[in-house]
Amino acid sequence: MKIVIPAEEKSLESNVCESFGRTPYFLLYDTETKESLFIDNAAASSPGGAGIKAAQMIVDQRVNALLVTRLGENAAGLLKSADIQIYKISKALVRDNIEAYTAGELSLLSEFHAGLHGRGEATK
Repeated sequence: MKIVIPAEEKSLESNVCESFGRTPYFLLYDTETKESLFIDNAAASSPGGAGIKAAQMIVDQRVNALLVTRLGENAAGLLKSADIQIYKISKALVRDNIEAYTAGELSLLSEFHAGLHGRGEATK
């Protein structure tokens, strides 16, 4: 099973980045082989549509699940159409969230925001 987590640094000890579309890095982690690969988020510097661009990048990596704190509706729609499960995380460190996922402790994310669109907080 391949999972992806937005990370602030290229380390398993990194904090999870709360911004999906503007995260500096994504960790691709294989739960079977325990291999990790950090990739730069090319969408982070986009003037607009960072969430959708990041979601397409994740789809292209052929992962099975995304672990995030929050996610916009447009990105979620794209990921769901690719049959990628979206899980809600609350722990700060990347490593802790991998452990929670493999232990079956995470729930599917059920609420999505309308998008941040450069404003820094979710719209209502």
